[in-house]
Amino acid sequence: MTVAVTIGPAQISALDVWRSVAHHLAVAVGAGAPEPPLGVLRDGIVWDLRVPRVLTAAAVGAGLAVAGTVMQGLMRNPLADPYLLGLSSGASLGAVAVLVLGAAVLLPVAAFAGAVAALTATLALAGSLGTLTPARTILAGLAVAQLCAAATSFVIFWSATGDSYREILAWLMGSLAGAGWHSVAVAGAGTLVLGTYLCTRGATLDAFAFGDRAAAALGIAVGRTRWVLLTVVALMTGALVSVSGAIGFVGLILPHAVRLVVGAGHRRLLPLAALTGATFLVWADTAARTVFDPRELPVGVVTAFLGAPVFALLLWRRRSDQAGAA
Repeated sequence: MTVAVTIGPAQISALDVWRSVAHHLAVAVGAGAPEPPLGVLRDGIVWDLRVPRVLTAAAVGAGLAVAGTVMQGLMRNPLADPYLLGLSSGASLGAVAVLVLGAAVLLPVAAFAGAVAALTATLALAGSLGTLTPARTILAGLAVAQLCAAATSFVIFWSATGDSYREILAWLMGSLAGAGWHSVAVAGAGTLVLGTYLCTRGATLDAFAFGDRAAAALGIAVGRTRWVLLTVVALMTGALVSVSGAIGFVGLILPHAVRLVVGAGHRRLLPLAALTGATFLVWADTAARTVFDPRELPVGVVTAFLGAPVFALLLWRRRSDQAGAA
């Protein structure tokens, strides 16, 4: 993370990064001089632009990786990801609605509200069909996602004009360009609180891997536990999406990659997936803002470019392993 902060057109060293951080921490506790040691401009680049962006990327990457791992274990579906319940589509609808209204300051609130509304609709629809099973939850999530996507397209077609198209497109692709300390607070709190809780559910997810009957035989209240875990995943994902947009492939690919190294046991898989997700997204966002400087790519484009071939490679490797076992 320190190295990522140093990368960019401004000449900033790792020592400069920590000098700036130490200065602001000292000022916060009333023990430092008000004049920044790097000068106003370079200190602003470090403290106001790069540090919060890197911290946000780490929090979002860790949270999405944990959410994807939980969803794949809970649904017993290797294609499950944090957006399975229609969360990204609901968040996109809320975000696009405020962007076309010119109220971008409300974007995180609207995106989170849209994600929560999508979650509520998905769980209500799945619950109305009977017991909350993985298949019913997935189908309900697909239905809600398609409805929200259609509503988003309608809003864009009917109302978007001028520069709002660029803002909407950047958000839909996933971008950390506007990340500030408010983003660090939202994404960091969501990942630390909700992500830590999910990381303690490793034994429960291991039980779900053998099916609902096996989990019930082990003393797990299957229905209630699934509702709780889905709700926690959805709330964390909604918080992350509200500050970063819909960044794809992180929650889908990284759990598979880490699983190849440490195995399927969730007590090791979850914390290592968080660490890998944080590292991956920090470097993906660093590439997004520097490779084509002075132009900047949405980080979702970079994760898609990297994630799609890696996912294909993982599928090919799994097929080869199954063929060898046969």
